[in-house]
Amino acid sequence: MTAPSANADKTLETIRAALAPHGLFLRGTVNFASGEAAPLLSDGRPAASVVLIGNIGGSLWQPFSAWRDGLSDRGGADPLDTWSKAVIQPIAAACGATAYFPSDPPWQPFQQWAMRAEGLKPSPLGILIHTRYGLWHGYRGALAFRMPLAETGERATEHPCDNCLGKPCISACPVGAVADERFDVGLCRSHLRTDAGRAGCLTSGCISRAVCPVGSRYRYPPEQLRFHMSALEV
Repeated sequence: MTAPSANADKTLETIRAALAPHGLFLRGTVNFASGEAAPLLSDGRPAASVVLIGNIGGSLWQPFSAWRDGLSDRGGADPLDTWSKAVIQPIAAACGATAYFPSDPPWQPFQQWAMRAEGLKPSPLGILIHTRYGLWHGYRGALAFRMPLAETGERATEHPCDNCLGKPCISACPVGAVADERFDVGLCRSHLRTDAGRAGCLTSGCISRAVCPVGSRYRYPPEQLRFHMSALEV
């Protein structure tokens, strides 16, 4: 595998600076070995690397909300996806990268990339848990490059759930949708349609997510919690 060049380091700094006003960060890098499955660049060749872009805590909420408030249609059916593309696609064009998004085909293995880049593992809720940010982070897109890139973000050395004996996220769910090896999305959605669900998780955020002690200071603001929960209500 070719080592990252000085030009690659400069590219990462340029991207980091362009993302900052939008509350987005470089979250991790995956460099692909020759012959390894990799996303395709716009010219049809396999990428040498991808860099993941995402939020930390509620970092994106204020920029996203300001953008959304300025639109007559409030950003359409999937405003966060639309905003993410509006921010990331111009950056990709400026630095000669190909942009990929979790919401768009061809579907890319974002969770696998994140686990590889940051050493994360899934929590019982299915969300990848970070040793510092806990369950309060996300991935909004990725940039694929023809050149290798230096590592970005933090790499976990342990999995917080392995050392969590009480597993409060499991016992806190009012309908038992959370278990050690699965998250029952259908059961969760059914609960959100009830009066108890609307008054509880839908309004204040997932109870199971909130009781996790890891990264609690990065918890999303109330408005962002309601926004994300509303997607499960559909």
